[in-house]
Amino acid sequence: MITTLNHRERATLRAVAGGHAEISCSCEPDLFIDGLSCCDQSTVHRLARLGLIAPARPGKCGELVPALLTEDGSRSLGEALTPAA
Repeated sequence: MITTLNHRERATLRAVAGGHAEISCSCEPDLFIDGLSCCDQSTVHRLARLGLIAPARPGKCGELVPALLTEDGSRSLGEALTPAA
């Protein structure tokens, strides 16, 4: 999957990859970074819809669980960090 990511999306993916994020179990999840609500939920919703972030485990509706970077998310973040040749 090739997805163009903006700066805020890349920063959000880095926070998730670094183990700093929790996500609510919901069809429109909320993300919390270092215990604080992410102020750009539209970014969170887009990353979740694209399958770049996901809950690390199942949970009850609304429950906060650790967030993880999916394989596609890791690939997208890696491509965004790789300098163009």
